[in-house]
Amino acid sequence: MSDSLRYKLRSGKPSKLWSFTKGFITDLVPGACYRAQLAHMLQEAAARPDFTEILQRTAYYCKLKAPFLLPADDGIAKGEGWLRYRGPLDGFRRKTFHTAYYLDQRELTRYFPRHWRWQFLPGDVYFTPTEPTLVKSRMIGEDNANSVLLKLDKLRHFLFIGDPLPFREKTKALIFRGKIRHSRLRTAFMEKFADHQAFDCGVVGRNEGCPEAWMKPKKTIREHLDYKFIMAIEGNDVASNLKWVMSSNSLAVMPRPTCETWYMEGKLIPGYHYVEVRDDFADLEEKVAYYTTHPDEAEDIIRHAHEWVAQFRDARRESLIGLLVLARYFSLSGYDVPGLPVSLSQA
Repeated sequence: MSDSLRYKLRSGKPSKLWSFTKGFITDLVPGACYRAQLAHMLQEAAARPDFTEILQRTAYYCKLKAPFLLPADDGIAKGEGWLRYRGPLDGFRRKTFHTAYYLDQRELTRYFPRHWRWQFLPGDVYFTPTEPTLVKSRMIGEDNANSVLLKLDKLRHFLFIGDPLPFREKTKALIFRGKIRHSRLRTAFMEKFADHQAFDCGVVGRNEGCPEAWMKPKKTIREHLDYKFIMAIEGNDVASNLKWVMSSNSLAVMPRPTCETWYMEGKLIPGYHYVEVRDDFADLEEKVAYYTTHPDEAEDIIRHAHEWVAQFRDARRESLIGLLVLARYFSLSGYDVPGLPVSLSQA
């Protein structure tokens, strides 16, 4: 079946216009209506049969253990691709940063008093802040507690799909489409495989300094699904296609991640959830050949990937976990959070 023109124009991704419109309509509801529900929603989370798992995820996103106070000087600091906001919740407005980040954080912060102070660092974050900060992405490592994860830029990053084509019926090849920008990994990959006969590799968008021969037309998500292997290579921070690739019947192929988001990339197991390759991609051809001739093992990885994806599909639970992360953050910063589960302090 051929793709519709609308599908092709969006490369198979959801409509920003429709998503933003829903967000703006919801934003018109008075904040007091949401704040009145906070205690009830936190208690709802505590009463769920999967609360143990919810606590585990909450503790993973917010690794803070000790009380803290943010510096008193509120304001904005800017860097390349990111902005740090410190101040009251209602001081972060739509014009402050990209609309997607504004709407996504508002889905959660509107449940808390608007004068409560926080530190928020939207954008692609590839460093650890010096103070406890809400972020979309953080470096993977033991010393990253100041980076508290929220589910942000969801329309771009949290796309899951249905894939009717079984692994064994897909083309015996690998595909990569993406921007290069300043990504060392993506540049190294293209230098090695741009002309590979069995791989379909290309840079999309505006040419930002790469060889013109690397430039190729975009492919929709459905067109990617014709291939057995899809590369997921970190760009500014995480590989944004990893979520939908792991929900497909193709194998996600990537070096071990160095950054993570709400998707908890740091907990993914190489050879179990995805096919790991070296940072210099020296073993890529070998791995592709191996899983092409061992489809049972490939399908095991795909099944495990689907199991990982499943935990993010319950929208209500995702919202409750987000509220618990914020509740833990605000509680440790000295605020009295109504309805805060006692067990949250032990998460």
